[in-house]
Amino acid sequence: MDEHAIADRRRLRRKLSFWRWATAVILVLAGFALFAYSGLGEATGRTRDHIARITVSGIIQDDRELVERLETIAASTSAKALIVTISSPGGTTYGGEVVYRAIRKVAANKPVVADVRTLAASAGYMIALAGDRIVAGETSITGSIGVIFQYPQIKDLMEKIGVSLESIKSRPLKAEPSPFHPPSEEARAMIQAMINDSYDWFVDLVAERRKLPRPQALALADGRIFTGRQALASRLVDEIGGDDEIRAFLAERKVPKGLPVIDWKAQRGALSFGLSGLVADGLKLLGYEAFPAINGLEKLGGEKLFLDGLVSVWQVEGQ
Repeated sequence: MDEHAIADRRRLRRKLSFWRWATAVILVLAGFALFAYSGLGEATGRTRDHIARITVSGIIQDDRELVERLETIAASTSAKALIVTISSPGGTTYGGEVVYRAIRKVAANKPVVADVRTLAASAGYMIALAGDRIVAGETSITGSIGVIFQYPQIKDLMEKIGVSLESIKSRPLKAEPSPFHPPSEEARAMIQAMINDSYDWFVDLVAERRKLPRPQALALADGRIFTGRQALASRLVDEIGGDDEIRAFLAERKVPKGLPVIDWKAQRGALSFGLSGLVADGLKLLGYEAFPAINGLEKLGGEKLFLDGLVSVWQVEGQ
């Protein structure tokens, strides 16, 4: 065999070795990625004693997955306490109610701390009320205790484009209020009564959980927002602080200081996540997690465009 043939064979062997190693590296990385997305790593960490933490962020709706996660935490013998981190302007009143009740089930057997971050208003504050202790930052935004019902009025627009809608109803209050005509006095009174009833429930909840006389809770429930310092002065939160204060409270409740905090995130199957989730994760890996829009991108496929029913949400006027 001549020298050229020997050299070609050596180059071929080097190329084969390179692609073998490259394939092995790709397979290992793919395995790590599948392991991470499958949630098996998180599940393994949950088998040892720890402090569970969930995050409530964005618009609050009827979230069955979150409720089931909380039920699992309540039943877990390894989760010795729960931290509920809240960064939310609120959402549907019913969505806040079901999460509140699920957290109180956890609190029946283990201490729960509500960690108010940048914003925990309306239904976000309702969820914070489920904690045995509410810790907020000095400049956190909270409060906005109240209920609102909004719907669009498109009658004038329909008239401009020459479209009309006729309705034949069994009774005058069926399908009221309607976006196709202004509400009657009876329809307005019906919705107001429903809002008032839900509002009374919310105020009673504040009075009960914060140990306030109802007139005092009612005075605070005029829709206003508070900074963390203002909320502390009004007894809507228990303490100003962060991780250290949360740990100190849990230590008082006999939770060992050395226990790790493990985030209980929503479970995702290895290949079941949507395109928006993949894009969002990819952008985070590239260092764009600081942009608020990235967090909303993951929810585009799953959340409704509009909130249905009574809403407890804080928003800037006109937004």
